[in-house]
Parts: sequence; C-alpha cells; structure tokens
Amino acid sequence: MKISRIELYHVSIPLRETFWPTWIPGYPQTHNRFTLIRLVTDDGIEGYSAGSAMGREREGLGDLLGGYLMGADPTDIGRVQDLLKQAGILGWRNFWIEPACWDIIGKQQGKPVYELLGGKARPVEVYCSTGEMHDPDKRAEEIMAIREMGFRCAKLRVKSVELKDDIRQIEVVRKKIGKDFTLGVDANQGWLVTIVDKIPAWDLARAKKFADACHRNGIEWLEEPLDSRDYDGNAALKKYSKVKISGAELNYGWDEIKIMFDKDCFHIYQPDATFAGGIAQVKKVIDACREKKRLYTPHTWTNGIGFYINWNMVLADRDNSLPLEYPYEPPSWIPEFREGIIDPILPDKNAMLHPFTAPGLGFTIDRGMLRKYGKRFFKLTETGLKIKVIREKGLKTALELKKRKG
Repeated sequence: MKISRIELYHVSIPLRETFWPTWIPGYPQTHNRFTLIRLVTDDGIEGYSAGSAMGREREGLGDLLGGYLMGADPTDIGRVQDLLKQAGILGWRNFWIEPACWDIIGKQQGKPVYELLGGKARPVEVYCSTGEMHDPDKRAEEIMAIREMGFRCAKLRVKSVELKDDIRQIEVVRKKIGKDFTLGVDANQGWLVTIVDKIPAWDLARAKKFADACHRNGIEWLEEPLDSRDYDGNAALKKYSKVKISGAELNYGWDEIKIMFDKDCFHIYQPDATFAGGIAQVKKVIDACREKKRLYTPHTWTNGIGFYINWNMVLADRDNSLPLEYPYEPPSWIPEFREGIIDPILPDKNAMLHPFTAPGLGFTIDRGMLRKYGKRFFKLTETGLKIKVIREKGLKTALELKKRKG
C-alpha cells in the first residue's frame, strides 16, 4: 500500500458569536479555522486529519509534503514519523498529519484506531473545559448551569495581570458553587502568547502562590502554570504543590516529554496528539505514565477531528480514570461550530460519551459541509509529482532522483 493522492483544504467555520480565547488574550476569534488533509492510497482508502490554523499560513505546505509523503507506505508509522519530522525541519510542525495514516490503517483492518493500540470500547466521562475568562460571579452562574447539564467537573481559566485577580476568580467561583463540584484551572502559561494584551509570564514564586490558593479553594489540578520548557521550574512546582500539576499539551513530542518524566515535572500528562508528536508518540507517553504511576488525559482544544484523535488515545489507555476535556464555551464555542464538517459530539445527560465503533479514527466527513466551509488549495497525484519535478529540475535530474529514491 502507498499514498497516491494528497489533498489539503482551508476550512473556516464562522462562529455565531465572537470567541475570546484566554490563550491569546485580547484576540477576537470569529471563525473555527483548521487545515484538513486527505490522503488516498493506491487501494482507494481515505485517511483524514486536521491541524489548527489561524488562517492560511499553510498555503505552501503541499509543495513541501509532496516529496516526502507521495509513495510512502501509510502503514509504516515509524517511517511516516521520520518523514514528518524531517519535513518539520524545513517548515511547520507536521505531526498533526500522522493520524491520517492511522485512519487508513484502521479502515484497512476494519477496526477503530483505539483497538489497534490495545484499547477497547467504553463510555468516557467528559469535563466542561471553558475557554474564556469571565467575571467570577458570572462564571459561577455559568458553572451552575453546566452542572444542571450533567457535568460533574469543569475547568476555569485565569489570565489576569495581577495575581490577586486570578486568586479572586477561583475564590468567588468555589464559594458560589460549593464544595460538591470538581474544579480545575488552566493558567495557559505553557506557551504564552502576547500579540495583543501584554500578560506577564509567571515565575516559580507566582506559580507557588497560586498553587497555594488552589489548595485552599479545593481545586483538583493546576494546568500549565509555567513555560512548557521550564523543566526545572515545573519539577520544583510539582514537588512543592499540594494540588496536581499538569502540562505537556503542545510540547514537541516524546523528545521533550521524556525529559519531563526524567525530571518528574507533572502529576498529569496531557499531550495533544495533533501537536505533541502524533498518535505513536503520545502512546509512548501513555505507556510511560503507566510505568511511572503518573496520570494521563489529553488536551483537546482544537476542533472536532482533533477531539476524535485524542478520544482514541483515551480509549487506548485501559487504565485511564480521568475525565476527558470537552471544549465548551457557549454561545460561541459549541459543538455545531467546533465540529463543523462532522457530526456534533454530544455527551449524554450524565456527561458521558458513548464509544464509537467505526473503523479508523471514527468520524465521517460531511462532504456538503466541507464544500460549504472548506476550500481545497492543494492536490497532488503521483503523476502530478513526476510532472512537477520534471518541470522544476529537468528530465535528466528527475530520472536521477527517481533512481536514487528507489
């Protein structure tokens, strides 16, 4: 089996209301944007994946990928990983593409990806992951409404200039909703973005003070309170804190996360398989968590396809006992717009997601919605690649390249 066709799409789904993500403070998000890849094998099997996008920044990605992926065996995940890593040296972080190959393998074998990884179908509890920072009194009312929907756990966001305002956020919410509801909090300091509002980076002293406040207010976990590559700082905080510390959502795969295990940076590891090395490398994290008695639950704030990819990873982890992140910030970030080109992912009245059993990654692209919200900007076949190389390099060089590549 080999990849014989590559297609890339810009997908832009307009939101009904403007979304103000805390990870880019002060930046209004009016669309859910991502790059969709479609790989087709010479047997006609399709594999899909998606990578979050700010806009059309991957416009030239196809020219880069063609020489790497065309003709590659999608079932040889080790080789695919090497190729994407090499392509990343010359361009973007490309591990979000790797799940499309798992999608192909699952469809070829007639199994969901989580079964290929040793998992089994089971219901999974989800927690409500908010994405904005609201006035704490308003946020408390919203959490009470979320509880009425069946959720037993939610994650708050903090992103204030002054530490006292972040502490007030968790104090007010906890006091108003009571003690019988699980709360986590995300500081979004792991990969600080200050292109609009200038929010200060936390140091270890500030992180310790906030961790103490979390403990006083019954917060279950504190997420990404320090830079994601401050390995020593995270390790020191983890050793100090009386609440669980989590991170590693967007780190560059196993090469970085293994350092975190060596230094014991976190209680909870949360790599997103669309960022942190793809499915194969996140499976290494799951195995390391089992070996070192650490916890795992992934970051999922991307889009519906990204959610499915990480849902597969949770189902692959038979020991997993933590709820799965469910991005939800009405009225802007809701399933209709989060998923866009696939069916909405909806938990039941007890905040449980019932398992999918379709082969591959588990979702089906709605071609009508893709036509509505997507625009194909790259298409390449084996013949097309040959013509491109001949035009750019000349016939003689093209034949030499074909001979050397085998």
